[in-house]
Amino acid sequence: MALIYKHIKAHHQWHRQAAAALDQQRLARDGGMPAQRGGPESAGAADADSAASVHGPGPPARGGADVLAGARPDGHAAKAAEAVRREPAARVARERVSRTPVIEVRGLRKSYGSIEAVAGVDLEVCAGEVFAFLGPNGAGKTTTVEILEGYRQRTAGHVSVLGADPAKAGRAWRARIGVVLQEAEPEAELTAGECLSMYAGYYGRPRPVAQTLDLVGLAGQRATRCGQMSGGQRRRLDVALALIGDPELIFLDEPTTGFDPAARQSAWAVIAGLRDLGKTIFLTTHYMEEAEELADRIAVLAAGQIVAQGSPATLGGRDTEASVISFTLPPGVPVTDLPPAVAARVTRTAGGHVEVEATSAGPLLAELGGWAEAHHLDLLDLQVHRHTLEDIYLQLTRESR
Repeated sequence: MALIYKHIKAHHQWHRQAAAALDQQRLARDGGMPAQRGGPESAGAADADSAASVHGPGPPARGGADVLAGARPDGHAAKAAEAVRREPAARVARERVSRTPVIEVRGLRKSYGSIEAVAGVDLEVCAGEVFAFLGPNGAGKTTTVEILEGYRQRTAGHVSVLGADPAKAGRAWRARIGVVLQEAEPEAELTAGECLSMYAGYYGRPRPVAQTLDLVGLAGQRATRCGQMSGGQRRRLDVALALIGDPELIFLDEPTTGFDPAARQSAWAVIAGLRDLGKTIFLTTHYMEEAEELADRIAVLAAGQIVAQGSPATLGGRDTEASVISFTLPPGVPVTDLPPAVAARVTRTAGGHVEVEATSAGPLLAELGGWAEAHHLDLLDLQVHRHTLEDIYLQLTRESR
């Protein structure tokens, strides 16, 4: 990967030339990559193929915490939505999530000497869904994702991504995936349009450059040099570079790390736009709110094993767990004065603050409210809630230690 970036940066002076010239010169100097889109491979293509094992047939598909960010509430989300609406009707109208598996993993293992980083992972991702892959640092997430991307060899197990074994897949397969890395650096002397045009030259059927820039909210920065872009704009450019080959499957690695709340909301709008295009998205994130907002399904990895899978609403039995009713009693009112049905379910008290667990909150709330009204009491900060996704995640990962 570093070698590819080195070669690209060595020829940054091409930024003033036409996109076609950029493509031809870059292809010629990178050791025999195809001289024309979809053309035959030369003898040197095997080396480039190995170096691009994650990213596709040309330079790496790009991105990172880079992705999408900095999109403040300045119309970028609306532009992304408009770009989606302009997609061919057949693509937008097709069923978003199908039962066709895009990723199939059975008994996946990866060992480094005596250390087993991945210890028997089973998972399946279907076409059109957003699949969130969660886990603490050191759980084996990165190793698993790199195996799925074709970057790392597995020790044992079955892996199929887009119908092929990533460890053996060739250039055509790599053109069908996009990878948004945590860290990447665009070519500083190229404009956004030139950079995207250059990368488009490595794919047989790339997306239109203007349409791709519009999709990520960079239509107004097409003539801006990458080195002069803000951090947020460069991050959105990274996602555009991952999309330019029109991949079917997109890996987003920690896409909004370090973003402020407004930037994160705009990033989510762009990701939702990709989902509406029918793309399959494999998302890794440490933000539970992000997973809950975007994911159709979630898997939690801990100590190299998946400890839970399900939708954000059902993960870890979240949909069947007891509700918690919390409130603060007025000064001088002891917990023992509560109605018996309520007092019997008190799980925690502290300084007048009371928590009550109930599988069905309605009857207890009615009884509590009637009691408070009859005694002319005001129950401060009365709330009813269930455990958050973060609560469930922490419980699952804590139990696996």
